[in-house]
Amino acid sequence: MSSVTPAPSDDAALRDALRLVAHGEAISRSQLAERLGLAPSTAGLRVQTLIDAGLLREGADGASRGGRRPRTLHIDDDAGVILTVDLGGGHARIGRHALSGSLQEVMSVPVNLADGPDATMTVVTAAFDRIAGDSRIRAIGVSLPGPVDIETGTVVQPSRMPGWPGFRVDEHLRGRYNAPVAVDNDANLAALGEHRVHFGATHHSITVKAGTAIGSGIIVDGAVHRGATGAAGDITHTRIDGSGDLPCSCGNTGCLETVASGASLLRQAQAAGLDVHTPADVIALALDAEPVATTLVRTAGTHLGQALAGVVNFFNPHAVFLTGSLTVAEPFLAAVRSRVYEVCHPLATKSLRIEAARTGADAILFGAADLALDLVEIPQS
Repeated sequence: MSSVTPAPSDDAALRDALRLVAHGEAISRSQLAERLGLAPSTAGLRVQTLIDAGLLREGADGASRGGRRPRTLHIDDDAGVILTVDLGGGHARIGRHALSGSLQEVMSVPVNLADGPDATMTVVTAAFDRIAGDSRIRAIGVSLPGPVDIETGTVVQPSRMPGWPGFRVDEHLRGRYNAPVAVDNDANLAALGEHRVHFGATHHSITVKAGTAIGSGIIVDGAVHRGATGAAGDITHTRIDGSGDLPCSCGNTGCLETVASGASLLRQAQAAGLDVHTPADVIALALDAEPVATTLVRTAGTHLGQALAGVVNFFNPHAVFLTGSLTVAEPFLAAVRSRVYEVCHPLATKSLRIEAARTGADAILFGAADLALDLVEIPQS
């Protein structure tokens, strides 16, 4: 059987069917036809193509809704894997996923982004080789800690990443593994990973990572919204009243990062005379109800809530999810919620959920796998 490169429209249509089965949103030919708005015969042809490609298999009969019982569809256990990497400043989390997106194994390896892309990717590919074993690599998802040009797979104006601008991460990995590569920034992928857990491929949400720094990602109708230049969701440089005109890393003053990030929290705690050395130390004191630390953490949450209020009023999402080291402190979460509900229009908060993220450290890996699934190549005979 010879394989040819499918037309883009055919490829996209087949990926739509694969995604619905992978996420458990359609488990029979009839459900696929219904979800995709296709004639049963057309849906059947797509299923057969995916079965012939070794991506789907049919299992036992499903429940009947009146008539012949449908055969259930599943991702083939031998279809291969998706590999993901969450690149951080000092370490990389490596994931191996089934095509359903489920996380089969995670490992962490030390890296130093300041060593440059070649040295970093040498460490990453060695980890990929170990975690993939003999499995066929169908696609790869990469998270980078900075603004990303989606078209080129490169970081744009990154901080503390010498040598990375212009480096084609996608080309580097595709050349080695002969698999498609999806690249995005950590905030977008965390948002996508968290959103999928709650809403699947529908609804709107914002996910904010509040740690040493602050970042956020926006999901519209289940897909990442990046904006015209990839800067959508960058609330960290929102000007905050009462910030005291503190200088920010972006060159401006009074940004959210200067008053609500983990780094700023540490600076304020030390200035207040607390014996702390990391943001985690401040959080620990707040969890022990130390008055100064608790006040600082609550104030940081209020500042973040102020910045989010404008976004919620404008965007009207179904949910705001909060992740990162600061969100383990209930005073921080409570202050965010309080400020958003206080400032926003009642219609914008009528059914709004503001809650801690469920996926934790794996959110980015889940998002990277989901993005990579869209690129799985499907041969057609």
